[in-house]
Amino acid sequence: MNEPTLNQHAGSMFQKLKQKIGPAIIVACIVLGPGSILTNSKIGCQFGFSMAWVLVVAGILMLAAIAAAARIGVGLKESPLTELGNRLGRPVAMLTGVTVFLIAACFQFGNNLGVLAGIEALTPLSDTARLGILVALNGVICVCLFGMKRLYQRIEQIMMLMMGLMLLGFVANLVMAQPSISEAISGLVPTLPEGLGSNFLPSVDVENSVDGKKVLFDPWLTIQGLLATTFSIAGAFYQAYLVREKGWGTSDLQNGFLDSVAGTSVLIGVAMMIMLTSATVLKGQVEPGELKSAADVALQLEPLFGSGAKWLFAIGLLAGASSSFLVNSVLGGTLLADGIGKDASLDSVWTKSFTVAALLIGMVVALGTTSEGRVPLIIFAQAMTVLGGPILIASLIYLGNTKTTAGGPTVPRTLTWINWVGAAVVIVLAFRTLVRIYLTLS
Repeated sequence: MNEPTLNQHAGSMFQKLKQKIGPAIIVACIVLGPGSILTNSKIGCQFGFSMAWVLVVAGILMLAAIAAAARIGVGLKESPLTELGNRLGRPVAMLTGVTVFLIAACFQFGNNLGVLAGIEALTPLSDTARLGILVALNGVICVCLFGMKRLYQRIEQIMMLMMGLMLLGFVANLVMAQPSISEAISGLVPTLPEGLGSNFLPSVDVENSVDGKKVLFDPWLTIQGLLATTFSIAGAFYQAYLVREKGWGTSDLQNGFLDSVAGTSVLIGVAMMIMLTSATVLKGQVEPGELKSAADVALQLEPLFGSGAKWLFAIGLLAGASSSFLVNSVLGGTLLADGIGKDASLDSVWTKSFTVAALLIGMVVALGTTSEGRVPLIIFAQAMTVLGGPILIASLIYLGNTKTTAGGPTVPRTLTWINWVGAAVVIVLAFRTLVRIYLTLS
């Protein structure tokens, strides 16, 4: 009998690894979109290494939420919002599904712009080219959604590829930046930079208001963005659906936890690389306000590192924008289908139809409105976030405390307590957002 070759051993190990991880990598791809890339870059540019500990805290909260959602997905008989509807009434499930869909659809335009930003960091685009790229991209995805079977497997494969490209781009930039290891470690010690100790809630900056145009003073806004784009409760909640699509059951609980750790580690690792690169290269060289898009970060790297760094960052940005582009819409479509009591599997017509609706809304807004014209939509999406975040974390905790067929709670007590801390963070962020909306509209 022939002995297995080294390549056969490697292939076998890779296949086993694929069986143990996957869903949480997809969640990480949802979270690591253009907004997350820009926020981590701005944090590093503004605060240097000092906010690395906030990223770690957000990662712990995200891990607990993903792990809890995985156990809910394999431990309960029905899908999450169906279980919620059966226990608390269909209106509660509908409210949750509609809210998450509206959030995903409203912010989908950012993913469209993120794809363009990644391309424009490499080469200028005419208005015609921008139109053509977005119409073609959305059209291809819509056709593929209805033309593919076993959609989960295809999405998992694509997201693994996208995550590999993100790692390639951002690891290379970090190596070129050569951050100080001692300073990076010091950033893990919880401290607050000067000026952040007070003024926790947004306020109107009367002194800088010009011609009656209101200016908000909110030194905590970037920190809130860091927490919100890393500790994504919607992304974590979606893990409960992904493990079901993977085909995992109660016998796969160990795989579920391993997958949660792997996905969260990749998420925090990539976010940390972006932050450390920016802290090393851009702090003191660039004003944080100059970084208005993730493409601006790539362009700022070119004078310091050369065109190679810009290309590598743009590759990572394109991968992040493209992965979030697809799965963000699928998330919204899935939860809306489940919320109204329809088949919420990835291969169902309902999920695919609502996913296409989210894609088209994002494309139309990205192409059809100016920056000023998107402000009302952003305010509306923020309002939905104020409602959606607390609802999702409350649903996660509630479903985690339901009994499995074995009689015990679906989620262990330790994870539940951490999720209560996460709930407090979500509620505080929602309240801050509510204050900003009030000040903006009043």
